[in-house]
Amino acid sequence: MIHELRIYHCAPGRLPALLKRFETITLKIWEKHGIRQAGFWTVAVGDSNNDLYYLLEWESLAEREKKWTAFQNDPEWIAKRAETEKDGPILNSLGNLILQPTSFSSVK
Repeated sequence: MIHELRIYHCAPGRLPALLKRFETITLKIWEKHGIRQAGFWTVAVGDSNNDLYYLLEWESLAEREKKWTAFQNDPEWIAKRAETEKDGPILNSLGNLILQPTSFSSVK
């Protein structure tokens, strides 16, 4: 099992729009493609309270490539994403890391 940490840096004032998009649109499309989330977090104390952090679970990099590509090319996702950004972009930037558990990690 591998985990992918994704970090979304929102445009000022756009975090609520991103959270709503995940809650009402993105998670349903992920379910259709078999994408599994392991948690979502916003920042209560830290450098920026305009960021969203989340983890995805993958069996392998091959699974990630197949399912993430299918999601990114899904016509429903493309249309809904454009619709939610009609008032401007939600993200300023994003980052992602593929994490590998250590031998002593409680998460394998």
